[in-house]
Amino acid sequence: MTQALPLTYLEAGESIGGTPLLVLHGLFGSARNWQSIARRFGEQRHVFALDLRNHGGAPWAGTMSYPEMADDVLRFLDDRGYARAAVLGHSMGGKTAMTLALRHPQRVERLVVADIAPVAYTHTHGPYVAAMQRADLAGSARRSDVEAQLVDAVPEAPLRAFLLQNLVMENGAFRWRINLDAIAAGMDALIGFPDLGERRYEGPALFIGGTASDYITPEREPAIRRHFPAAKIQMVPNAGHWIHAERPEEFAAMVEAFL
Repeated sequence: MTQALPLTYLEAGESIGGTPLLVLHGLFGSARNWQSIARRFGEQRHVFALDLRNHGGAPWAGTMSYPEMADDVLRFLDDRGYARAAVLGHSMGGKTAMTLALRHPQRVERLVVADIAPVAYTHTHGPYVAAMQRADLAGSARRSDVEAQLVDAVPEAPLRAFLLQNLVMENGAFRWRINLDAIAAGMDALIGFPDLGERRYEGPALFIGGTASDYITPEREPAIRRHFPAAKIQMVPNAGHWIHAERPEEFAAMVEAFL
């Protein structure tokens, strides 16, 4: 395991005291994806939307297991003198949040997990990573040139647009701002979940799923209950995996009521 890294972040509600809310994005995402919702939550709480390692503006590292990413979040709290925080995580960020809560339950006041369960999934995002790695950035003059190279592996236009948020132009040349090599090497761990034995987080927990997504299903409820006995599970109708983007009003209202 690498040492805990200092994470970059976006902030809202700076003038509000009390226990802060940390927001953790999913794979290929960044704090920027949560900017509008963070501003809304910032009307009631001090909010930090974090860039997890190898994403956004955060430092790169060769490995990115969930215990390592949870340690990064723990360092963020320690560096700012926060004893506890409410933590909201989506997908990869949700697994990071769950790992933090199970390993350091005293540091998590409340837990919100968006469309992910503490289980290993069979589908992989490896083909997306491979397509991004293969893209000829040096020979591309426009973003559309790069996008065209992703079409075969990523036929869905909204998903391509999401991935292309990680394409940045610096000094006249394109580069990916996510660490594709580390993500590819860590894919098995990222679609999995660490073996934390029978650890339990007894605090308040809310799991929010989308009815059009297959990440939180009745078959996965026992795993949620085993580790999070106080968990409430709520489903957002007609929402897929990116609940906060597809149904922001319903999602935010559920989180606010829980917090």
